Amino acid sequence: MKSFRADYVFPVYADPIKNGIITVDDTGKIASVTDQHSHPPGGPVEQLSGVICPGFINAHCHVELSHLKEKIKPRTGLVNFIMDVQKFRNIDKGEITDAALKADDEMYENGIVAVGDISNTNNTIGIKKASKLYYHTFVETFGFLPSRAEDTFNNALELLKEFKPMSCSITPHAPYSVSKELFKLIRDHSASGQNLISMHNQECEDENKFYRYKLGSFLDMYDAFGIDIQHFKPLARNSVQSVLPLLTNKQEILMVHNTCTNLKDIYFIKRFDRKITWCFCPNANLYIENRLPKIELFIGQGYNITLGTDSLASNNQLCILSEMRAIQHNMPEISTARLIEWATLNGARFLGIDDEKGTLKPGKTPGLNLITGLDGLMITPETRVRRLV
Repeated sequence: MKSFRADYVFPVYADPIKNGIITVDDTGKIASVTDQHSHPPGGPVEQLSGVICPGFINAHCHVELSHLKEKIKPRTGLVNFIMDVQKFRNIDKGEITDAALKADDEMYENGIVAVGDISNTNNTIGIKKASKLYYHTFVETFGFLPSRAEDTFNNALELLKEFKPMSCSITPHAPYSVSKELFKLIRDHSASGQNLISMHNQECEDENKFYRYKLGSFLDMYDAFGIDIQHFKPLARNSVQSVLPLLTNKQEILMVHNTCTNLKDIYFIKRFDRKITWCFCPNANLYIENRLPKIELFIGQGYNITLGTDSLASNNQLCILSEMRAIQHNMPEISTARLIEWATLNGARFLGIDDEKGTLKPGKTPGLNLITGLDGLMITPETRVRRLV
């Protein structure tokens, strides 16, 4: 048994415990969470300065793009980012694998215990099988041409088979890259049971402009990729409003980024019976578009909110604490306690692993993180995370 005492223990499902003590066995399973006046089981108690919380959940990542670190010019906008990724992504498989393995290790060292990871290839299967982290792989589909929908979906099914029996599902990439026909195939695939979805949503203003008026920089992207979009008819609605009816309530849906999602979009979604979770990746938003979503609009709306890192193509590190820091630096009214909940329990709920991860409750094996360098309970540039278990 190991016992740790810290300035605060954040169980997440209950109020923080000042001078709390947490005890775990040799497998990392929590034996007890007590206050300073209780006697923990086991031997001596290690005194620590800081906050102990559960291991972090990275709800959105692209491990297979880790070789693109520092290769994509920042702040050029989403369309240029997409075109650069396509230009650089297919290189030597050994380099891709080495970079992905380092990314997996980096996340472990940064206190991440589980990842919702996007994959377009089988490059990360071996890494995920051997990893200390829990992965749910989203096999991502691209295909804006209706005539290609069935072939695209069948290819995704074949890749899904390669990832099984690990946790995995088929997902659409984004509204602007998936045809109605492909959306419907993904929806029908979910008819027999629940299917986790992770969709990039409203990362830039031109995504909404395209869906409302068929204008903007996406026209240049389709032209550069040789995609004929004569079939597409704008619906005079923002992108998320246009594609939401193509999803069902049998899909747990993670809307990722939401940089340009507004209050009307949120109210529109509320009128539908859909299982929506929001995911914010602030450092990637700053890297690509140099702007942040209006996160304050989402608070108090009754939705699950999670955090992700996106990929090393759009971020300098895979660290959930860094995402928390970026949010609180720009929105200091969002408390550290709330950010910890987004970074732990809420991500575990979405991935369906909250029976083991996300809270410091006896019987669980959530991992333990020590957060140091807080000013009171506010995150500072000096704040760091260290994995304890």
